Amino acid sequence: MLTVQALFDLRYTLAADYLSHFTYPWQALKGIKDLILSLGSELNREEYMELAPQVWVHYTAVIAPTAHLGGPCIIGAHTEVRHCAFIRGSALIGEYCVVGNSTELKNVILFDRVQVPHFNYVGDSILGYRAHMGAGAVTSNVKSDKSPVQIKGEGTIDTGLKKLGAMVGDYGEIGCNSVLNPGTIIGRNGTVYPTSCVRGVVPANSIYKGENRIVPKRECSILDWGALCLIDRKEDVRHG
Repeated sequence: MLTVQALFDLRYTLAADYLSHFTYPWQALKGIKDLILSLGSELNREEYMELAPQVWVHYTAVIAPTAHLGGPCIIGAHTEVRHCAFIRGSALIGEYCVVGNSTELKNVILFDRVQVPHFNYVGDSILGYRAHMGAGAVTSNVKSDKSPVQIKGEGTIDTGLKKLGAMVGDYGEIGCNSVLNPGTIIGRNGTVYPTSCVRGVVPANSIYKGENRIVPKRECSILDWGALCLIDRKEDVRHG
């Protein structure tokens, strides 16, 4: 579940071709800046304006006057960048996204319909289709001892990266004031309870309730990823 294909539906990003060349999504982080520069030079000028050098914004996007747009970045159709948002650069933001009040982005790929709407920091990370971060939720992208980040699930993967935030799969839901520690992986349709401090891997279709308390969801019906009706397993509800 750690691979690009397991975490993301590549139909919902301009980075599809680029990401498809990698096994693991964190391998794509070093090239995000060059990717944006390459994509930006080929964008349809009838759809995108170059608002500032290396800052491409779709004509339907709504940008607050107080927002800072640092290049290189691409902001997709119908996306809203709100008051005092701080895009530091190397940010590929998809369609129908929300980048909210005082949210900071750096070296990221946001798939279509991602919402980071209130006081979020997202750095050196990739957020999949319809991922949502609650108010105050952040990705921590550097370890306190500055050593290279490892991915810790059933085994350990050395990434060789000193800066690596989180990979949040499609439909990931991150509760308010949560911290995703360096190298955290949230599987598709994973949910993190508010005020959590998460490290390691949260499997797809699971709920992170606390350290050593990751419980599976039970599917009521499946039409597609956007029509999942999911609840805790009865035994977990019964035991609180």
